[in-house]
Amino acid sequence: MKQIKTILICVILASPLLQMDAQNLSAKEIIVKADNKMRGTSSESTITMKIVRPTWERTVTFRSWEKDRKYSLTLITAPAKEKGQTFLKRDTEMWNWIPNISRLVKIPPSMLSQGWMGSDYTNDDILKESSIVVDYIHTIIGDETISGNECYKIKLIQKEDAAGVWGNIITWVSKEEFLQLKSTYFDEDGYLVKTETASEIKMMDDRKIPTYMEIIPEDDPGHKTIVIINTIKFNTNIADGFFSQQNMKRVR
Repeated sequence: MKQIKTILICVILASPLLQMDAQNLSAKEIIVKADNKMRGTSSESTITMKIVRPTWERTVTFRSWEKDRKYSLTLITAPAKEKGQTFLKRDTEMWNWIPNISRLVKIPPSMLSQGWMGSDYTNDDILKESSIVVDYIHTIIGDETISGNECYKIKLIQKEDAAGVWGNIITWVSKEEFLQLKSTYFDEDGYLVKTETASEIKMMDDRKIPTYMEIIPEDDPGHKTIVIINTIKFNTNIADGFFSQQNMKRVR
């Protein structure tokens, strides 16, 4: 009984310290936790993307592999017209393999802001050329509640030497699970370009993450892009050699 009382006292004393540690996290530390939660050291996923326009809708499915923020490989699995097309990122270089015409195209920095597969996600968003951890200066600017979750409101200002698309980002990260539940993206002139929300939090592999993301562009009424994570495995063993131009042509 004495041992149980001692344990309870330790737990009670530790709780305020744990809360204090969470409150004392820097903006960058919060962003690192949120980024690691969604990415791990590596990951393999299957994803459905629905592109919604005022007069039509289109669905694209793909598989994606990522590692160490340096490498990513994406394989389109549907629709049939684009099936087999792949996208590769190695460090700061990116390529697109188009099997229908047997052509390998290098994606220049000037195309980072263009919509990926006709969606409201940019090439930069999908291929993750820029890093929200490395390429921005982070500042906590408040606290807000998003869908019942208490969140840190953090502003990210792009560093002068960074090559990303966004001048600044405001993101809301839940205090309990460190999940990015909302982000607003601004261009270099400070104009709002799009808003992303995340919901349908589920246990995926070894962690809880949002599995339903919705992007709404600011200046295009009736436009939106929905991304659904169907499956994902974190911290998988992927060799660096997997992310090669040769593998772009044979991965399935």
